[in-house]
Amino acid sequence: MKKGKEFRSKYFARNPIFHYLDDKDKYLFAVEKPRFKFNIIGCGLMGMEHMRITMAEGQAIIHGIYDINPMSIVVAKQMFFTLYPGIDLTEYDSLEDACNDPAVDGLIICTPNYTHLEVLKVAMKSGKHILLEKPMATTVLDAYEILKLAKDYNAVLQIGLQYRYKAISVEAIHEALERQSLGKIHMVSIMEHRVPFLDKVNQWNKFIKFSGGTLVEKCCHYFDLINLFAQAKPKTVYAMGKMAVNFKEFEYEGEKSDILDSANVVIEYENGIQANFNLCMFAPMFYEEIIICGEEGRLKATENEDYLPAARPKTHVEVMRGEGYPSRISTPMYPKYIEEDGHSGATYFEHKNFIANIQGKETNTATVEEGFWSIIVGAAAEESVKTGKIVRIEEFLKSKSIKNYR
Repeated sequence: MKKGKEFRSKYFARNPIFHYLDDKDKYLFAVEKPRFKFNIIGCGLMGMEHMRITMAEGQAIIHGIYDINPMSIVVAKQMFFTLYPGIDLTEYDSLEDACNDPAVDGLIICTPNYTHLEVLKVAMKSGKHILLEKPMATTVLDAYEILKLAKDYNAVLQIGLQYRYKAISVEAIHEALERQSLGKIHMVSIMEHRVPFLDKVNQWNKFIKFSGGTLVEKCCHYFDLINLFAQAKPKTVYAMGKMAVNFKEFEYEGEKSDILDSANVVIEYENGIQANFNLCMFAPMFYEEIIICGEEGRLKATENEDYLPAARPKTHVEVMRGEGYPSRISTPMYPKYIEEDGHSGATYFEHKNFIANIQGKETNTATVEEGFWSIIVGAAAEESVKTGKIVRIEEFLKSKSIKNYR
């Protein structure tokens, strides 16, 4: 049957209540067969999210998994076979086998951040398309090495900075950069207030030596967005931060946690844009806010999850343009089943764009260079907190023996 223009939804097409239909009877509910096969490298919390999203998005299928932690394998398999009964899942004995299986088109790397470079070196030998979770590295030198490796890589190497695809971010990017509703941008401000870092295998995210520090591990998403809105390279970074509440008494295998739980970061860009980032990780909710001020208007975008019964919109975007142009207020969102799959739907659209990149289509997914600069801002902010001084980016990179970074 030839498809018409009727409304179609993958949500309905995959709903079990319609499984009584034979394929020959499916028209609105017909699902195209997946074109690609992916392997998941590291199947903890984020790995399982990528497994679900791959299957939900539908253009690819999860072929296999690899993880050095046996419990992660057990839980990931339980989740997969519960949600997708009857579908085979290959379990690999080595990283090399997982990366080089000829049946597989792409690799999604979700291992602990400090392992990314070494895992990526093995993965790149396969020549396969790669989606590398954020942050792409935990140190400036590792990030720079990945930047150099990527220059000669012929397949897709996409960095998992998926906050670009949150509904509020998409609308903010559209208004500020595409429609240029605000005119020339002068100021960018982002805020994140949230609960503490969640538990991880071996609790690696509680220690700077493994995570790169909170401003690298968690906040690279926001520095990527700020860099994107600024459309320029950072010139100076100044930050204040401390361990105010979280993990002050936490020890793991005799070692005390040393990560920040709060910070304020100020960034000056080469084009004169001023930006700041405010972080609190001992708040009883998840709250994100973007404010962009330009010569012709101001944008404010928020996302909130406060677990309260009072009904209120989860998202809010307002573009205020005074008397000269129309202002607008909106509540951007994705379908509920997409938003509930992870990161407010951002991971779903990250996957759609990963597929588009593989097909050679133009997207605005984060490049390796953009991933590199998100690490630079985060690492410079951590350095500023430690020294109490303004970090000048050119000098900071030279101190790491990095000169040819443009």
